[in-house]
Amino acid sequence: MPRKAQNRDHFVTANKNAKSDAVAVIVRAARRARLDYPGFLYACQEARRKLKLTRRKREHKLPHLLPASALKRFFQVIQNCGDVQHEILLKLLFYTAVRVQELVRIRIDDVDLEQCRIFIQQGKGPKDRYILFPASFRLVLRSHLKSHPENRYLFETTRCGPFTTRRIQQIVQSYRARANITQPVHPHLFRHQMLTYLTAQGLSDAQLQLISGHASKKSPEIYQHLSLEAVEDAYQAAVRALEI
Repeated sequence: MPRKAQNRDHFVTANKNAKSDAVAVIVRAARRARLDYPGFLYACQEARRKLKLTRRKREHKLPHLLPASALKRFFQVIQNCGDVQHEILLKLLFYTAVRVQELVRIRIDDVDLEQCRIFIQQGKGPKDRYILFPASFRLVLRSHLKSHPENRYLFETTRCGPFTTRRIQQIVQSYRARANITQPVHPHLFRHQMLTYLTAQGLSDAQLQLISGHASKKSPEIYQHLSLEAVEDAYQAAVRALEI
């Protein structure tokens, strides 16, 4: 191993050991003082304040989106494989920009075919909201519901229960391999993909905030004049141009 690499590895190891030793010292001191958990947190906060320690800012990396050709090939492979439920599930994941942990919890009663919307109960936050799906997808969902009258959840496995997020990840990886896509593909990528597409179609930040369920860092007053109905026309117009 080159000498510089050895020195760097030694520094990293030493740095980790120093942090572990420091944590051990603090824990032993807290035990000797018989601090309860709130007292321990207070002591840590005071130590951080007096030592002027600051938390390292998290890096926000841009998602690596799929080219339009790869996205189209991905869904074409799903269609060719013939698993209709997988096709509907993954297309809905993409069209709605819903989080995968929210998708697997959607119940039959949450789907409003007439209004082209789905109720998301206790999504991230936790908070309730509605999501939109394309009007052209209404017939597909209606056929899916008629084909599974015994379902409690919109999508169920052969064991008559909801999918897990891990299973959805495995399904996505399986089709990625069959489509010969070398880029990383995961369920959350479709959320980024759709929101990026809607942004390119001219939807405003306020409209996207309602569709995605993102918590806005801005003052909520600027969104008070908006409702899901005000966003629906722009959303439906945008998804009509999609070719998957």
